[in-house]
Parts: sequence; C-alpha cells; structure tokens
Amino acid sequence: MVKKCTNLPFLQLMQTSKAVHDRMKEEMSKNKLNIPEFSVLEVLYQKGKQTIQQIGNCILISSGSMTYVIDKLEQKGLLNRSDCPNDRRAIHVSLTDEGNEFMDKIMPNYHQVVDDMFDSLNSEEAETLVRLLKKVRNKV
Repeated sequence: MVKKCTNLPFLQLMQTSKAVHDRMKEEMSKNKLNIPEFSVLEVLYQKGKQTIQQIGNCILISSGSMTYVIDKLEQKGLLNRSDCPNDRRAIHVSLTDEGNEFMDKIMPNYHQVVDDMFDSLNSEEAETLVRLLKKVRNKV
C-alpha cells in the first residue's frame, strides 16, 4: 500500500527554502561573508543605526550569536558600536564608511540573484505566493 504524502506543501517549502539558502550562501561566500553576517549588514544598510536587539529581531538569531557576528564584522572594519545615550544597557551598531561602500558594491548583485531566483513567477504569481506564505505564517 502506498501512503499519500499529506505534508507536500511543507516539504516543498523546506526544499525551496534550502535551495534559496544554498544559493545565497554561495553568493555571499564570493564576498567572504556568511549569511548571518550579510543579514546584519543588510539591516544596517537598509535601516541605518540599530541596537543589537533590533538587528536580532529583524534577522531572527539569538543575542549570543549576534555578538559573535558583530564582533567579526567589526574586526573586518565594516561596522562599529557606540553607547546608546538614552539607555546605558543598549549598544548602537552602524556601518562604517567602508561598510557602506562595501554594501553599495555588493547589493546590486544581491538584488540580481534574488530577481533571478524568482523570475519564473509573473507578478500575479509572486503576489499569490506572498499572500499564501503570510497566511501560513499568521496561523503559526
């Protein structure tokens, strides 16, 4: 007796997620970054100065991991930390000039890679995909 796969949407989502993750990992390695490092840089590039907690909430990694990633990026000269004047417990993180220049250089390729991954979808399909993924996420 052949069992019917009842979790096919989940399996497809996980396989697709892995394929996208692997592609991004490959692209980021060309810039000597891993995905968490790129994610931190992207948040700072898009949003400007943030606290470590704000960055962690955007990219969904633990504060212990955040500290390690930020340490590595600071050693590379791509970001710096500063005390938050309104809250002594918080630390602000921002891109250095070198970090901004680096992101200016790599972001066009990043956008191209993302566009290439999803170019098989027309705009209606892309909107449907987003709507369906949000529907599943909101149920969780």
